[in-house]
Amino acid sequence: MIDASASADRGTRAGRSTGEGWQEVARAAIPGEAEPMRLVQRGEAYSILIGTAELMTNILRGSEQALGRMGCAHLHDTPQATVLIGGLGMGFTLNAALAELPPSARIVVSELMPAVEQWARGPLGHVFGRCLDDPRVEIRIEDVRRTIQSGAEQFDAILLDVDNGPQGMTQRSNNRLYDAWGLKRARFALKPNGVLAVWSGSPNRQFKARLRLCGFDVEERRFHSDGRFNRRHVIWFATKPEHAAW
Repeated sequence: MIDASASADRGTRAGRSTGEGWQEVARAAIPGEAEPMRLVQRGEAYSILIGTAELMTNILRGSEQALGRMGCAHLHDTPQATVLIGGLGMGFTLNAALAELPPSARIVVSELMPAVEQWARGPLGHVFGRCLDDPRVEIRIEDVRRTIQSGAEQFDAILLDVDNGPQGMTQRSNNRLYDAWGLKRARFALKPNGVLAVWSGSPNRQFKARLRLCGFDVEERRFHSDGRFNRRHVIWFATKPEHAAW
């Protein structure tokens, strides 16, 4: 989830609640939040909101697809590759990851909100396509932090698009994903040469430095929302060294 100010970084992702022509399709209560999460539609456009803050849309998808494609590119020929995706979204990262991975791969998607999976199998089914029926995919309705902490050296890649990245978050508990403690847990959960890929609505020098301090080799890529390189969206690709001590 992201806050209203950060939502603009995803490309005019705000103002859907009362905009002309937008109709509410469904809503779901969020534990600990006053505002519900809502799915709205106008023609072929769909948006998921909290209040007027847009969390995701099917119109702008380039950097979300890049997260899945580039985060799994090193696994194209890796038998039994195992990938964790934090957040189901509208399936763009999942679909891109599936296209990169071999038939023997496994993808675990941790999604906190049951409604997101329900919408994926219902009104957003045409957006998701058949990715949820792919035998490589396992959906877990749980906090991605719990999944990361469930064991050492489980994953070849961890792809995170949670709360707009390391800033602009609406749930304080998600800070633990991006602080030093959370990054060390992610490193612990990765196999040697595993990649932690983190999507963000904007650059963050402190976070980039924190990744390095936590023992990752870091590459930063910047994207426009349609996939072109630009100064808007950022993905950090943080690799765990092959001979890491932990």
